[in-house]
Amino acid sequence: MDNEAIEINLLLEAIYQKYGYDFKEYADASMRRKILHRLELFKLSNISEMTHRVLHEQEFFEILLQDFYTSVTEMFRDPSYYQALRKAVIPILKTYSHPRIWVAGCASGEEAYSLAILLKEEGLYDRSQIYATDLDKNAIKKARDGLYSAELLRKYTSNYQKAGGVESFSDYYVAQNQNAVMDPSLKQKILFSTHNLVSDDSFNEMHLISCRNVLIYFKKALQERVLGLFHRSLCRQGILCLGAKESLHFTSHDDAFETLMNHEKIYRKK
Repeated sequence: MDNEAIEINLLLEAIYQKYGYDFKEYADASMRRKILHRLELFKLSNISEMTHRVLHEQEFFEILLQDFYTSVTEMFRDPSYYQALRKAVIPILKTYSHPRIWVAGCASGEEAYSLAILLKEEGLYDRSQIYATDLDKNAIKKARDGLYSAELLRKYTSNYQKAGGVESFSDYYVAQNQNAVMDPSLKQKILFSTHNLVSDDSFNEMHLISCRNVLIYFKKALQERVLGLFHRSLCRQGILCLGAKESLHFTSHDDAFETLMNHEKIYRKK
């Protein structure tokens, strides 16, 4: 192990011992990139200096924490995935009297609102409950606010149309200066809360779990643990949706699920 890798391990251990956040099983390449980026921005000489500041400066740690949390998300991201939900998943959810959906790693809420819109258009929203969780409390606050820049909404409108949206996307938000606020009716059935996939317990009897583009940031052992968490949290024949670069194949949970749509990484618990 080279000196840089040792320093990174010591930094992550210091964060865990001091603040209780465990990033030791996050993917090495992703963590290294984020740490070195912050090192350059703060013009620090080495990672050991960063570790010293983390241990002695709460404010510096909070800044670094936001770097670790940074995620790429948007409404109706990968429109073909939402088309697949309409085709293969919505008919299954319609068989339940009160569908329960968990959006794990919801970041700033875009996917949760996308699902809420989809459920509305399919006549399912009023009898559904969406649980949207993330480790980042600041992201959860933004998700609850439902406030996004008008510039982003133009991109989201295009995604919505490609995803097979049947209404005008502008019906789902209200313009506010240079921003847009999601319609309050979309929040009525969404419960936003913090949840740590690394250490917290399962949500029981979910009909659908969507955790897209989160597992790619974890090492294999942590991926296995989180998939076990999802398996325990799903009802019999519950649906699991992963990201485009994620898969159950070559994991210990592959045999516990059947594949509904391979390209879109949609699986059903056996």
